[in-house]
Amino acid sequence: QLEMIKGLYGFGYDDILTIPIIENTPHEAQLEESMRAAMVGYPNAPAVLVRRHGVYVWGRDWRQAKTQAECLDFLFDAAVRMRAINLDPAARSAPV
Repeated sequence: QLEMIKGLYGFGYDDILTIPIIENTPHEAQLEESMRAAMVGYPNAPAVLVRRHGVYVWGRDWRQAKTQAECLDFLFDAAVRMRAINLDPAARSAPV
């Protein structure tokens, strides 16, 4: 639960964000099938991570795509830093 999730279109503080990860291929055109499957399987995801390559992010226009990319960059970085200190980024906070 990180505040920055609210910057992603359609997500609120209590929502769970799942970003699919697909395997990289020698040629970008070969990503088509796995990219399609990830987008169909995770219709609410604003992005797909390609292992050992990077992230594909989208939005209704370039401004939304830029905002999505900036928020995801923050969230990915936070998740990596949390794992580095043995915190589970997927763990839910206790209700207050």
